[in-house]
Amino acid sequence: MAKKVLDALNKKFGDAVATSTEHRDDIALVGKDKLLEVATFLKEDAAMAFDMPVLCTAVDWLGLGRDPRYDVVWGLRSSEHRHRVTLKVHADDEDLEVPSLKPLWKGFDWPEREVFDMFGITFKDHGDMRRILMYDEFVGHPLRKDYPKEKRQPLVRREWSAE
Repeated sequence: MAKKVLDALNKKFGDAVATSTEHRDDIALVGKDKLLEVATFLKEDAAMAFDMPVLCTAVDWLGLGRDPRYDVVWGLRSSEHRHRVTLKVHADDEDLEVPSLKPLWKGFDWPEREVFDMFGITFKDHGDMRRILMYDEFVGHPLRKDYPKEKRQPLVRREWSAE
């Protein structure tokens, strides 16, 4: 069953999608320019029927000899066919914008905002790219490997009203 998803992606998209199976999961490495096309196929094709967003995160490869520096990762599952796939795109410091999958799966709204907040990667056409975990005055992105662990943030005092 797992190989079925990878075979379908290879047949439809050819070399535009690099696929592999790692630790019981199907991995599809997709170029930014093909991500929405691949994701739409996975959602709308009856044999795929990926209807469940599972996760969205990023990986910072700084200092590990990897270029580009970041992977942005989305996990999807099909409740009908009981298969899953992980989509990955690369992002680097010169271009930290990737397509958003929120227009296809509303469940990626907050996870994409969390990736933005923690890593500084923006999602094109998301519609609500603002911090979700850190306060607005927070400087930097704390899950980047070059974020200084000793960094101090400004003290922000807020007046709260109980209306």
